[in-house]
Amino acid sequence: MRKHIVKYSLGLIFIASIFTLTACGQTKESGETSKDSIKVVTTFYPMYDFTKQVVGDAGEVELLIPAGTEAHDYEPSAKDIAKISNADVFVYNSQELETWVKASLENIDSKKVAIVEASQEIDLMEGTSHEEEEDEAGHEGHNHSHELDPHVWLDPVLAQKEVEAIRDALVKKYPEKKDLFEKNTDAYLNKLAALDNQYKTAFANAKNKTFVTQHAAFGYLAKQYGLTQEAIAGISPDQEPSPSRLAELKHYVEDNHVSVIYFESSASSKVAKTLATETGVELAVLNPLESLTKKEQEQGKNYISVMEENLKALKKSIQ
Repeated sequence: MRKHIVKYSLGLIFIASIFTLTACGQTKESGETSKDSIKVVTTFYPMYDFTKQVVGDAGEVELLIPAGTEAHDYEPSAKDIAKISNADVFVYNSQELETWVKASLENIDSKKVAIVEASQEIDLMEGTSHEEEEDEAGHEGHNHSHELDPHVWLDPVLAQKEVEAIRDALVKKYPEKKDLFEKNTDAYLNKLAALDNQYKTAFANAKNKTFVTQHAAFGYLAKQYGLTQEAIAGISPDQEPSPSRLAELKHYVEDNHVSVIYFESSASSKVAKTLATETGVELAVLNPLESLTKKEQEQGKNYISVMEENLKALKKSIQ
């Protein structure tokens, strides 16, 4: 008899626990804005860092595309789509980079999930013209070019516009947290403005303003500060240039007295290294910030610190 009473009591406790958890879940879904109720899913690292700076302690920001995964080629799994569906806010850069977003959003309830395209108010530049690649037989392969260049986050001025877009979307969904979001945003915008000033100062009186990079990710940065980017590959880092393009680049490096060729530590650097060897110039890292490893984040690296590292690297070539 006592055993039955114990089992009955445990059963009541179990049922009560289910009701409690269900009630908590319903509270979150009802749109109440306690600290834990705001859940934001972002696509790749810059969107994650920008959003985290705006949200602060008001909620949880999650990174969808894991470190080491090429953002240009990423395709979401069913689990990833579920994460977006269960979020309150979804932030991405643009349909030019996250090409899968348009189709995926057809399965997302936009009344529940606020959709934020951070670069929506930015006029995107046309992609680079060096987009063709060749197969092993020397024939032209499929063109994987982007019609427009999505790398706006690498320009500190345009990065500010993306942060503002994220802030505005969050304020619209959670107007009662407007003061907090604006305070967080203003603090971060000041840091981005200081970063912009560092770049302006560094290149204001430079005589040689040309740099050669692995893939055409720095077009907006170059335009902002009056520089000239010459890319080995196109907008996508996995593209490989044709032999004729490599020969053209070899002459370009020699004719323009280029002293450094920039590569990416997160992508194959074989072509950049080959070109550097053939021309006898130095190699250096220029980070497009398409991902940041967990270890790098644990070391305290973030968008601003990596952009400062990029500035230091660019000074080797641009003087």
